[in-house]
Amino acid sequence: MSDSQDILVPDIGDFDSVDVIEVLVSPGDTVDVESPLITLESDKATMDVPSPVAGTVTEVRIAVGDQVSQGSLVAVVTAAESTLEDAPATAATPQAQAEDGDNSKENEGESQGGDKKEPDRATETPAKIDTQLPSDPDSPAPKAEDPTPPLAPRPPPSLPPGSESDSEPLPHASPAIRRFARELGADLAKISGSGSHGRILKEDVTQFIKAALSQGVRDGQDGSGLPTIPEVDFSKWGPVATEPLSRIKRISGRHLQRAWLNVPHVTHHDEADITELEAFRKTLQSDRASEGIRITLLGFVIKVLASAMKAFPSLNASLTPDGEHLVLKQYFHVGVAVDTENGLVVPVLRDVDRKGILELATELSALSARAREGKLKPDEMQGGCISISSLGGIGGIGFTPIVNAPEVAILGVSRAQTKPRWDGAAFAPRLMLPLDLSYDHRVIDGAEAARISAFIAAALEDPRRLLL
Repeated sequence: MSDSQDILVPDIGDFDSVDVIEVLVSPGDTVDVESPLITLESDKATMDVPSPVAGTVTEVRIAVGDQVSQGSLVAVVTAAESTLEDAPATAATPQAQAEDGDNSKENEGESQGGDKKEPDRATETPAKIDTQLPSDPDSPAPKAEDPTPPLAPRPPPSLPPGSESDSEPLPHASPAIRRFARELGADLAKISGSGSHGRILKEDVTQFIKAALSQGVRDGQDGSGLPTIPEVDFSKWGPVATEPLSRIKRISGRHLQRAWLNVPHVTHHDEADITELEAFRKTLQSDRASEGIRITLLGFVIKVLASAMKAFPSLNASLTPDGEHLVLKQYFHVGVAVDTENGLVVPVLRDVDRKGILELATELSALSARAREGKLKPDEMQGGCISISSLGGIGGIGFTPIVNAPEVAILGVSRAQTKPRWDGAAFAPRLMLPLDLSYDHRVIDGAEAARISAFIAAALEDPRRLLL
């Protein structure tokens, strides 16, 4: 018995003379059962012709551009050892088997003593073949009581119908290419085909992926695969001018986008009654006016935040790159966002837990001045444990600050407003400070965030707590 198997085009329905648009194998390739060999295209669909046997391709009898019908020879496959018994029965349709039987009748007569019943058996239905065809041409027909009947030949493979869409046309690509694109996460709708009639080829998908990766490197992105914002010609509606982003905005923009995509953000909104604290601040400012020290509310917020980091160690932590462990920091450095002409920068005040309000006010004033002059050193913007973004000098009642990863939280502060609050007997005017705590939900859950926010608000409401 020969181990070479002719692979024929199976039943493809009512189609005749279907175009071959892609040959997926070459001589020497190894194929499995159901591995696609070629791709056909009709007026309505594309379809793969699968291999009915596993083995090695020895010949390819079809080229791109050929037209085929049911029974056309596609390739010759040397069947693997485990599929030799099934190969004759799966090589072609019953009609093709009958034709092969007629063509080989003379040879079989010479080798098997002129058996004339073979063509008749070949033209019978698969069910009759199952009960009458012996596994060995030289052996007698199996008896009814034979406990090991011969293997039944499998029917010829049928091709799945091609995908069609009534709403919008699908990209022009074969099932094999669609599968290849899915494995790589490529959107075929965004790929231009270089094949015949705009057909998408494997090379087109590969080039698309390379271009996407290259674009990600140029843009400093992480290959997130997010859809891009379409380019718009704004000049169609009126005069426009284009100017480059500042270097600070380009750098901070990429960092903020990376943080927003990687950190599951949640923001907890609260407010603190700072009526007494503001009165105390004004007294300090009056006492130190001659020294030229500008005491702001931000110095108190920094000091309170240091106490919060000690009370809640997860606030002063970072996730390891694998996301499996927390790095708990034993130092307390706070970054403060400073608005400059070219964008926001975040200088870092170090060891804030060891410094008093006056020292923090002096250091913050000096860092802010250097930030606005563009004279900050690189190490003055590194090593922060948590950040503060204050819009109190501008306005607003709340916002969602973006966590400055790898930090796990950031505190937003808006402008304080006088509001009526019930004191148990009557409404009284109180100065209320909006607080917005954004945090990494992988590290801090909602209940802990509420406790942290309550701790900060309580410390700001009673300045004496700062002495604890």
